[in-house]
Amino acid sequence: MREQSNSMKIVSAIVPGVYTADTTPVTIDRLGYASATIAIHVGVGGITFTGTNKIEFVLEDSYDGTAWAPVPASQVVGPDLTADDGIVLALKTAQAAAKVTKLGYIGDARYIRLKGDFSGTHGTGTPLAAEVIFGRPAQYPVD
Repeated sequence: MREQSNSMKIVSAIVPGVYTADTTPVTIDRLGYASATIAIHVGVGGITFTGTNKIEFVLEDSYDGTAWAPVPASQVVGPDLTADDGIVLALKTAQAAAKVTKLGYIGDARYIRLKGDFSGTHGTGTPLAAEVIFGRPAQYPVD
């Protein structure tokens, strides 16, 4: 078996925590990496999610780090996405167990960011975290 720690980089997109409101998106620079995988961790829901009381994870990209646009479904590998609104995961039903959702970004933009967008009332928080895992670096080893 071969290890891969020297050929990948992991960056926090949503700092682990218990949230009741929108997360602040972190600008993530893809420079030097040919692949980006996003892992979204969601703990047991603090509320029972519905179509009104929900969390949607929105992926955006930018070529300059200033002008942001929702990532179209054609540039995301993973969940069955059909809309071009950047929503890569939507929590709209009860979340009885923790889960991790994995997806890949295959767009060309240099910068990406992920936001947890809360709608409705969230009196009790939900544990969230997300990382971007970069692979296929232009230069080895990776710091």
